[in-house]
Amino acid sequence: MGSLSSGIDIQVLDYLSEEIKAVQDLGIQIAIVVGGGNIYRGRNAASHGIGRITADSMGMLATVINALALQDFLENKNIPTRVQTAFEMRAVAEPFIRRRAIRHLEKGRVVIMGAGTGNPYFTTDTAAALRAAEIRAEAVLKGTQVDGVYDADPSKNKEARLLENINYLEVLNHGLKVMDATAVSLCMDNNIPIIVFNIHRPGNLYRILTGQKIGTIVGRENYARNPESTV
Repeated sequence: MGSLSSGIDIQVLDYLSEEIKAVQDLGIQIAIVVGGGNIYRGRNAASHGIGRITADSMGMLATVINALALQDFLENKNIPTRVQTAFEMRAVAEPFIRRRAIRHLEKGRVVIMGAGTGNPYFTTDTAAALRAAEIRAEAVLKGTQVDGVYDADPSKNKEARLLENINYLEVLNHGLKVMDATAVSLCMDNNIPIIVFNIHRPGNLYRILTGQKIGTIVGRENYARNPESTV
């Protein structure tokens, strides 16, 4: 959405595609799960008079719009890309098939996963954790508007401290706003670290995937940042 009130900001697409290209050039296997809040949020359904299940379906369709837009920008930069969706939309994308997604990654293609989990009541965070477990990703990178997880709200408390390492149970027990509880639990059950970082700082994605300490790691405190990871 960028600076717009809604919709797709072309400058943001260009920025994100450059950030992705920088790490794809390293030979890292990259799968991307996109949201659709810039177009429609299913959680706001009640105020719109639309039932939750229908609204969540609309939200999942919005993620596909974003996925297609990002695919186009990546391919304009000569990055081979495939969009896979949780429910079938064969005219515009492949259906999500785990083995096919893994094969695309092995061939050096970026895989963009749209339509969430394909089910209502589940967030994009949960979709990311689910897909990460399915393709056996080594980490989940959560791009946000802040530098990581803090012990207090940094917008309200100037002394808020950035936490470099926390474990899953700390996030769940203290209700820290990292990902929703279902997503965190799924990552915990599959021992997948979550790295929370500021996606708006140019080069952060590259820094993380080349082993630099950026943001907050949720999970194993001794997690090694492996430049050959599947993310």
